[in-house]
Amino acid sequence: MTDRVLIFDTTLRDGEQSPGASMNAPEKLRLAVQLERLGVDALEAGFPAASPGDFEAVKLIASKINNVQVTALARTSRADIDSAWGAIREAAHPRIHTFIATSDIHLEHKLKMTRDQVVQTAVDAVRYSKTFTENVEFSAEDGSRSDRDFLCRVFEAVIEAGATTVNLPDTVGYAMPNEFEELISYIRQHTPNLHRAVLSVHCHNDLGLATANTLAGLRAGARQAEVTINGIGERAGNTSLEEVVMGLYTRKALLGLETNINTREIYPISRLVSMVTGIVVQPNKAVVGANAFAHEAGIHQDGVLKHRMTYEIMEAQTIGLMSNRLVLGKHSGRHAFKNRLEDMGYDLTREELDRLFEKFKELADKRKEILDEDIEALLAEVILRVPDIYELDYLNVVSGTGAVPTATVKLKIRGKETQKAEFGVGPIDAAFNAIARMTGTSSKLLRFSVNSITGGMDAQGEVTVRLEEDGLVALGKGADPDIITASAKAYINGLNHLEYMRNNPSVLPEEAVI
Repeated sequence: MTDRVLIFDTTLRDGEQSPGASMNAPEKLRLAVQLERLGVDALEAGFPAASPGDFEAVKLIASKINNVQVTALARTSRADIDSAWGAIREAAHPRIHTFIATSDIHLEHKLKMTRDQVVQTAVDAVRYSKTFTENVEFSAEDGSRSDRDFLCRVFEAVIEAGATTVNLPDTVGYAMPNEFEELISYIRQHTPNLHRAVLSVHCHNDLGLATANTLAGLRAGARQAEVTINGIGERAGNTSLEEVVMGLYTRKALLGLETNINTREIYPISRLVSMVTGIVVQPNKAVVGANAFAHEAGIHQDGVLKHRMTYEIMEAQTIGLMSNRLVLGKHSGRHAFKNRLEDMGYDLTREELDRLFEKFKELADKRKEILDEDIEALLAEVILRVPDIYELDYLNVVSGTGAVPTATVKLKIRGKETQKAEFGVGPIDAAFNAIARMTGTSSKLLRFSVNSITGGMDAQGEVTVRLEEDGLVALGKGADPDIITASAKAYINGLNHLEYMRNNPSVLPEEAVI
């Protein structure tokens, strides 16, 4: 058996199902390019049948990605499969991924089908997919709660029909590691033709065991891991790519397995996914969290200073964290700035670079040193954004123990200037009230969070808001050394996203769970 594990990334499909994490086509393409650079073997670009917007995004990615298998998800209907193939037919390495549930609870309550009907439906879907491409994957949704002998029967039948990959999902994150390892072993032993296909695992994190279950499945003989960057995904998320890859890398002597991942690209793409989706990586997140390589306890600091391996099992540089770098500031030129962006994994057009460099110079006049996190905040503000209907032109607030919080705001709405003043329970509330009044919106603020992008008294503040209006939920982000200004920028950015979603309903994804 090969010791190579294939990495199947589904950030753009399953990861996008995180509430409020939907992406537009340019954002998906930018991530796809970074996934190719990371070295994944396959990326699931989306679910083309879900919406015209998803179809176009998958089609765009398929036309641009050359070295990675571009996968489209489809239910077992011919219409879904036709849509999937229509989106990826121009890909250099296309894959159709079709699925149907196999657990008794799904058969009885959702599908209203017998086991025989499910087997025949799965076989028909795989055979039809094979008329378009040789590269076909089949997934048994809710596989971890399915009868193991029925699973073997389904897998044997779809492999006979031509499936080149069979995937066992722990769709609801129900399995325990030893249980999942035993299930994989049983399938390998009782599926006669399994040697003709790659056995894959796709685990969810409802009990916090997605990575443990995935590693257990690989240890038992599975050779494809389905993962997402930062472990994003619906409910509690999916298996984290960085955790699986670095688990295999760090414990290679024990597991004897390896991947084709360029680990130095892990941290840059983790930051990009966080920036695009607005889902902040928790500080104590394994591998890519802010505290993953930080030591505060005196005993730990002493040990690391004497020998790094006393308290660190990985080198920070291995995942792309740089220990030495050129300092960027107000005297830095375009060349140094461009090199830093390339080191961070960003390949911008000349126009994008010009716009970003202008904002960089503005920020450098306010701060002594510009760090990578500052540049990423500028990227989010300048490059990775929807068209602006509303633009902040001016903000002034009055607040204090002896004053009623008041905000005066001037906006450009579709290019036309308007100005209002409003009161609030605080300066940010007053600014939000003024913005809402001028834009005529009545969105509900679901979340408001503030993070310091970098350390120091002159650090930029990054504000993230989540807004809901008319059944639509959108994310807004803003960064500025002034936290009230950052809050106003985030609120306006969220309103622009809501407006974009109203005008482009095809970008709203529908759910596809495996």
